[in-house]
Amino acid sequence: MQHSNLAAPMRDGDLLIEPLAEEHRSALKAACAEDLDIWEIYSVSYGPERFDASFDLLRSRPNWQAFAILLHGEVVGMSALISIEPERGVLEIGNTYYVPRLRGTGFNQRVKDLMIGRAIDCGFRRIEFRVDARNLRSQAAMAKIGGVREGLLRADRITWTGHVRDTVLFSILADEWRAR
Repeated sequence: MQHSNLAAPMRDGDLLIEPLAEEHRSALKAACAEDLDIWEIYSVSYGPERFDASFDLLRSRPNWQAFAILLHGEVVGMSALISIEPERGVLEIGNTYYVPRLRGTGFNQRVKDLMIGRAIDCGFRRIEFRVDARNLRSQAAMAKIGGVREGLLRADRITWTGHVRDTVLFSILADEWRAR
């Protein structure tokens, strides 16, 4: 398994996904401030008052690889490979946010194609996505990229607001991805 290659930058024309670094902090903070209401349905807030602590935590988590997402050189979002378990061949893609103007444009498909492809190329056999049951837009996006809805994890986690969240679990298997 080529686990070390997971963190290498990914590119598709004007789209660049690169490891999240301190140099992305201010631009990502501004991008995350473009939709303050969305943080109510995220498990962690990247709103202005909580951004710095959340950014620092994101970058420090073991078995996570966070990425800044740039379009035409502008930071327009973030995503992460989460709970990376090379011994099981499993990881999750999550902590994803895009500026509002890119939602519903096919941009998510481009980003996820790169990230899923990288994970599979590195030998991972199962890619998971965990979505707040209230987040219907993300659930639709997971189905659109080929995620299979596996079920509901009831009272799975407590979000930053104190909400006890139900989580919808989706997955894509490497063989399914290759066959599409």
